[in-house]
Amino acid sequence: MDTLSETADKVDQSLQNMGIDGTSVKQSIRDFLDFKEYLAEQLPAFTGFCIKVVLSIIVFFVGRKIICWIVSIMRRSMERANVDAGVVQFISSAGKAILYTLLIFNIAISLGVKESSVAALLGTAGVTVGLALQGGLANLAGGVLLLMFKPFVVGDYIIQDQANGCEGTVSKIEICYTTLLSIDNKKIVVPNGTLSNSMIINVTAKENRKLEIKVGISYEADIRKAKKILEDILKADPDTKSDNAEMVVFVDELGESAVIMGLRVWVPTEAYWATKWRLNQRIKEEFDANGIAIPYNQLEVYVHPRK
Repeated sequence: MDTLSETADKVDQSLQNMGIDGTSVKQSIRDFLDFKEYLAEQLPAFTGFCIKVVLSIIVFFVGRKIICWIVSIMRRSMERANVDAGVVQFISSAGKAILYTLLIFNIAISLGVKESSVAALLGTAGVTVGLALQGGLANLAGGVLLLMFKPFVVGDYIIQDQANGCEGTVSKIEICYTTLLSIDNKKIVVPNGTLSNSMIINVTAKENRKLEIKVGISYEADIRKAKKILEDILKADPDTKSDNAEMVVFVDELGESAVIMGLRVWVPTEAYWATKWRLNQRIKEEFDANGIAIPYNQLEVYVHPRK
C-alpha cells in the first residue's frame, strides 16, 4: 500500500513537471487503494458466508433424504399396526410438511438469522397465507374431519356429486385433497373441504346391497307365470340363491301399455353390477322362451284409400 502511495506521489510529481494536473490521477489511485483495503477487510466475512451457503445446501439435501426416511418408517409402522390407509396417507403428508418447515427454520438460523426474526417472519407469513388461502385451510380442516368421522376409507366407492358424475373409488386421502379413480380410470381430485360439506353416498360401505329390477310385460301375458319365472331365476343365480328369506317378486304398476313386474334381492356388494347385468339377460331369455312379450313403444300408421 505504501509503495503504491509513493508511486502515486511520483506520478503526480512527474505530471506537475510536465505541466499537467495529476490530482485526478492521484485520487483515482487512492480510491483504488481504499477499495482494495475494503475487499481485504470483507473477504473473510464473504468467504465465511459462502461456506455457510454451501453447507446449508448440503444440509438441505441430506435433510430431505432423512425426512423421506423418517416418513417411510412412519408409514411402515402404521401399516404394521393396521392403521387405516387414509389415516396413513394423511399423517404422512402432514408429517412431511412439518419436517420440511423445521429443516428450513434450522437452515435459516445457521445462516445467521435470529430465531425471533424467523418466528416473526413465520407468524406474519402464516397470517398472510391464512388470509389468502382460506380455502386451503378449509381443505385441511375438512381432511381432519374426514379422518375423525370416517364417512369413507381408501378403497370405498363413493358418489359426491351424482348430477355432475363426481364418483369413483377412493385412491388417496391426503392433507388437503382426496383422489378418486373413476370406472374408466380417470383421476378425480376433490378438495377435502368440499367433501366434508357435501352429501356423500358410500356405495361399498356395507357387505350387501339391495338389487331391484323392473320389467314390463304385456297385458295379455300370464302374470303368475311371469312371477314364477322370475322366482326361479333368482333361486338359480349363484349370487342370489342364498337370500331366499328376503327375495321378493311383485307387480309394481299397471302402466299405460305394460304390467310392470319387479324383483328385489340382496346381493354381495362386489357382485352387484355383474349380478344385475346377468339377471337382465336371463329375464329376457326366459320370457322369450316362455312366450311372455315385453312391450315397447310402437307407432301404427293406417292408410285409408281415396274414394
